[in-house]
Amino acid sequence: MSRLRHPWAVARGLGSAKEGVAHWWAQRVSAAALLFLVPWFVITAVSLIGLDHANARAFLAEPMNATLMLAFVLAVTWHARLGLQVVIEDYIHTPWLEVALQLLVKFAYALAALASVVAIGRIAFTA
Repeated sequence: MSRLRHPWAVARGLGSAKEGVAHWWAQRVSAAALLFLVPWFVITAVSLIGLDHANARAFLAEPMNATLMLAFVLAVTWHARLGLQVVIEDYIHTPWLEVALQLLVKFAYALAALASVVAIGRIAFTA
């Protein structure tokens, strides 16, 4: 039956939305940022072992450490959201479930990023 349909009708909604390249670049840029931020985070986390709460808070309140922690959290949440978006697009084939999961993922990661920004801000500005 599809032979009777015009090729444009068959392809409508399945062609390029001009968004794939932007998504691809966003994943690569966030991955490149994480190449530098993850080692910094691991070294920082290991160096904080054994410190009391006040000293750990003072360490994170330093402007460079707060900035790097903020960059790390935002890069991780953005990269994870982009990755889960691809997984949902590839493996969920029920339209309403795909939309619901995409919205859930976007809201969850936005909330996580916002909560992290607030927490880091409180530590940085009140220490």
